[in-house]
Amino acid sequence: MQILRYETYKQNAVNTEKATQLMQRNLDEQVLEIIRAVQEHGDEAALAYSKKFDKADLSSLLVSDEEWNIAFDKVKSEQPALFQALTEAAENIRQYQRRTKEEGFQFSPQPGIRLGQKITPLERVGVYVPGGKASYPSTVLMDVIPAVVAGVEQVVITTPPRPDGTIDPVVLTAAKIAGADQVFKIGGAQAVAALAYGTESLPKADKIVGPGNAFVARAKKWVFGDVAIDMIAGPSEICAFADNTVPPSYVAADLLSQAEHAEDAASICVTTDAAYAEKVQKEVERQIPLLERAAIIRESIQTNGKIIICEDEAQAIELINTIAPEHLQLMGNNAEEQVEKIKHAGAIFIGPYSSEPLGDYFAGPNHTLPTNGTARFSSPLGVYDFMKKSSTIHYSKERLLDYADTIITIAEAEGLTGHANAIRIRKENNDASS
Repeated sequence: MQILRYETYKQNAVNTEKATQLMQRNLDEQVLEIIRAVQEHGDEAALAYSKKFDKADLSSLLVSDEEWNIAFDKVKSEQPALFQALTEAAENIRQYQRRTKEEGFQFSPQPGIRLGQKITPLERVGVYVPGGKASYPSTVLMDVIPAVVAGVEQVVITTPPRPDGTIDPVVLTAAKIAGADQVFKIGGAQAVAALAYGTESLPKADKIVGPGNAFVARAKKWVFGDVAIDMIAGPSEICAFADNTVPPSYVAADLLSQAEHAEDAASICVTTDAAYAEKVQKEVERQIPLLERAAIIRESIQTNGKIIICEDEAQAIELINTIAPEHLQLMGNNAEEQVEKIKHAGAIFIGPYSSEPLGDYFAGPNHTLPTNGTARFSSPLGVYDFMKKSSTIHYSKERLLDYADTIITIAEAEGLTGHANAIRIRKENNDASS
């Protein structure tokens, strides 16, 4: 794990960003080919891609009720501790998300005028749940429950099948606990295309949410506009700001918890203490061989692991706000005071005992978070992502007539005489009948 000074890191970050943009463009040709094939051939193309990429020879994309129920009963009876953990986590998520649900409003600025906002849940949502190197029941809970709390009529999940054509029973169990309506055995860019445009089996979604690999991210970018998306998620990230009051083992363990996601995950420690940076570096090396996914972790740390030494807290905060990390851990003595100085972060974990996996699995706030610096302008996934707002306007005849000339004046100033006429005709009709 590299130890870098602030200025060196800033220059390296510029070069990394350029390389990432080039890699993304190189994926587009493959992604667009998949999207076009699914648009034109529907289930046939989706099944063919499942065979090609997932090695699964399927006759149907839909998980049957029987398969779903068997998986649920199996986990409940054979893994009761896991079943209970998922149930508890789901309730924490529901409680948090219910507090974020907005209600519409109406008000009357004067008699005869009523203005408001009507909030309506989306009708159909597609939740993408990654497969690949790990199983993610937590993503099911995090992404389905806010949609259910919002009142979405139909919530479907797409997730890559295993080579034997099945879905991990734990994922199916989480789907039932969360309240999903259907689960489909399809992953990758083909799943995004199927949700965006619909197939014989999959309903066309109004919005697609959920993290995925680079192919999924690029596919979401290309279908955006034909369907809504939550965000274009990149590799997982963690940034830990720590001082010598925090055991280096805690920092190292938290960094490695993100590195195990994938080889392209980014794990960054920020500190103002060079001696402490070396202690964290040594602890990272000590812990890697102790973890099951050591090979993935080591490649991730060697490629994207950084310990950055800043001159003081102010420079460290500036750096953190520049990175705009997905997960930010403020672990040191001044953590509570530092929170107010953070402008850009997906989720902020405060204090040495608020370890990042709390947010991944259990606490309640969502773990689907903006990455790649998009926390500068994006928010965690939430109930608000599954609801849309409509303005409501009601004017009585008397109030319209009061303001008719004012509205006509603005419309004519813009050269839109049809707009002016729509108001004038009501005014003149009233004058004629008086």
